[in-house]
Amino acid sequence: MEEFNETESHPFYASRASLSAIAAKQREMKLFDPIHQRVKIAQKKILYSPTDKLYQAYVGLLSGICGIVEINERLRADPVLQRSFGMEGCADQSVIQETLSACTEANASEIEEAIDLIYQAHGRGFRHDYSEAFQILDIDLTGQPCGRKAEFATKGYFAKQRNRRGRQLGRVLATRYQEIVADRLYPGRVQLNSALPDLLAAAESALKLDAEKRRRTILRIDAGGGTREDINRALTLGYQIHGKDYSSVRAEKLAESVVEWVSDPRDSNRQFGRVTTPATEYVRPVVRIAVRCRSEKDGWKAGAIVSTLSEAEAIREAGLSEEESRHPQSGLLAYVRFYDRRGGACETEFKGDKQGLGMTKRNKKRFAAQRVLTALGALAHNALIWAKAWLLEKAPVLSDYGIMRIRRDLLAIQGVVEFDSQGSIRRISLNPYSLLARHCFSAFQSLLAPLSIVVILGQT
Repeated sequence: MEEFNETESHPFYASRASLSAIAAKQREMKLFDPIHQRVKIAQKKILYSPTDKLYQAYVGLLSGICGIVEINERLRADPVLQRSFGMEGCADQSVIQETLSACTEANASEIEEAIDLIYQAHGRGFRHDYSEAFQILDIDLTGQPCGRKAEFATKGYFAKQRNRRGRQLGRVLATRYQEIVADRLYPGRVQLNSALPDLLAAAESALKLDAEKRRRTILRIDAGGGTREDINRALTLGYQIHGKDYSSVRAEKLAESVVEWVSDPRDSNRQFGRVTTPATEYVRPVVRIAVRCRSEKDGWKAGAIVSTLSEAEAIREAGLSEEESRHPQSGLLAYVRFYDRRGGACETEFKGDKQGLGMTKRNKKRFAAQRVLTALGALAHNALIWAKAWLLEKAPVLSDYGIMRIRRDLLAIQGVVEFDSQGSIRRISLNPYSLLARHCFSAFQSLLAPLSIVVILGQT
């Protein structure tokens, strides 16, 4: 393997030269500093401090590891990537595992607080202009199956896995920006209605939501968080609500009050109509829309959408097509479409993190250790989303890229990286045979020019 020369510049082949470019930007931002400063793990430093090893795990996530065991081949064997991120080396995966296992619940809370600070410093959702548009927060849970001996691994709902044990991951997503506002871990039997107060508190802390910001924030939730108590709690705090009623029995009764059913233009087996029964059980006025779907086996099954949005607000947020905007019941349709867009928010981001960051493949026996891994995963998710945002203006080809393609394709462009005698990147040469490199070349140039780093297309 090539040895680094500390006294003169020298080019080194890099299997992830584009990730090295992002590393330079992150170092300039001092992205990981709040974690170094606030997380105090009771473990002796031999070669690396405990937070150095957390940093190595984080860089491993960006490089594409699924399990921590992969760090040895993905990061420890890649001195160019190490130096790009300002690392003097990388611990063995077993040593990083020991540090994670040494984390306490207090350490887990410390890293969650540190990541709040990182988000407040760099998150676009934190700087959202509430006077211009609603902030949209999607809130949901997803199952994380794990071994039965893991702490708080209980039976619960895990899609298509009956009698499986695991934990639940609760997420608050700033949907306009695809950013994770808060990720929190819960025992496997927890459902959204019981996790919702904690998730809301975490979002309020990360976003510093005051009364005026809450008034301009839409909570979009599925039926799991749609009990009367959940909705009234959010309404009392001043939030806007757009979600599904928890009770299917109540939804069937509400559907009986619909005077006129309208067929969904996209699905002939789905209809919706305005509920005419007064919503006296809620502490603020709401609109209720009954939605029923027909199946050959069970006939019509109804659900109900509960919303505080006006019809005009729903139309603005729903993203109706030109044809749908001319629909005679476009306002009614907008309430339904806006709820349907949940599928492109939390659910899509969960899927992206499972595929692109291997979210479900890193399971620690100790609950605190898993909380720390969850926090690092949330930071990695946001870092990838920010990387896309930095490049997007000059590389519109990235507009449809999700987490998987950002990590697998955008940040895996080969090239040559050249360092100065202090270990800082001075030049990056991207593989000219890569079509993506050619599309993103000017974007990387613009990103790194303020750091006095030259980016070229050259031979590898």
